[in-house]
Amino acid sequence: MMNSENAVTRLKGKKIGVLMGGMSNEREVSLKTGAAILASLKRLGMDAVGIDAGRDVCVQLAAMKVDIAFIALHGKYGEDGCVQGALTMMGIPYTGAGVAASAMAMNKRVTKLVCQSVGVRTPAWRELAKGADIAQALASVKAPVVVKPTSGGSSIGVSICLADADIGPAVKKAFAEDREAIIEDFIAGPLITVGILGDMIFPAIEIEPANGFYDYSNKYTPGGATYHIPARLPQPTLDEACQMAMKIHTALGCRGATRSELIVDKEGLPWFLEINTIPGMTQTSLLPKGAAALGMSFDDLALTMLMEAVDDGR
Repeated sequence: MMNSENAVTRLKGKKIGVLMGGMSNEREVSLKTGAAILASLKRLGMDAVGIDAGRDVCVQLAAMKVDIAFIALHGKYGEDGCVQGALTMMGIPYTGAGVAASAMAMNKRVTKLVCQSVGVRTPAWRELAKGADIAQALASVKAPVVVKPTSGGSSIGVSICLADADIGPAVKKAFAEDREAIIEDFIAGPLITVGILGDMIFPAIEIEPANGFYDYSNKYTPGGATYHIPARLPQPTLDEACQMAMKIHTALGCRGATRSELIVDKEGLPWFLEINTIPGMTQTSLLPKGAAALGMSFDDLALTMLMEAVDDGR
């Protein structure tokens, strides 16, 4: 673990802009993540400022003379490579994955193709584009399946369909968030998440939702889920899940922090679901919980994420 005092000294005189809010359907969560990060950086004595990243974000960055950007933007424009491209053009180092890795990780179809290319187990799927004949496309699709927007996070627009009649409405719900939808084979079992920071793999966390599945409400409402650290699963299963998360993190070319979700079937086999390149940093978020299991405070986590950006030299 890094020496916090040395890191803070290295950042002395640097203006850090925490990019939050934004224009996606995950704006409210992003504001909470950004506020937590901003408060952390200020506790550490840094010159940090919050920036609500709209279409004028480059103007704001220039006006505030930002030296380093801490990206706390979830969803479209913040997690898909857009703001990363703008920062690259401006020559401002930033936290998290680069342009290409961000764009690929945000797209669930592309991520699944990467899984296949490196031998990581992922549920079978099919993709449906907006404007297609839904009835014809779904004629051969049978429940149970999971329907989700191809791009996006926080489980917005996601449905678990246990009956065939639920699939059509679920596709329309997903299309309200994106032009493409993924229809994925449903696997019943415990949901686990694995956080990664640099070359560190955080302990796998088992997620037990209070009701239904791990949807937006359960994710961001205190008490909406119980988190088991360590996960209540055999160690070989957890070890494989951690290796799978690191393999995808590496294959996509991610840097900084990511958080992957996997589901474990009745045979004890983990299946990779998705990866988040801008993990939440709210009071209920899982990356800080994983870090805490290794003895890393929230402030240490935020500082390490920031120093990854500085040392990467982008």
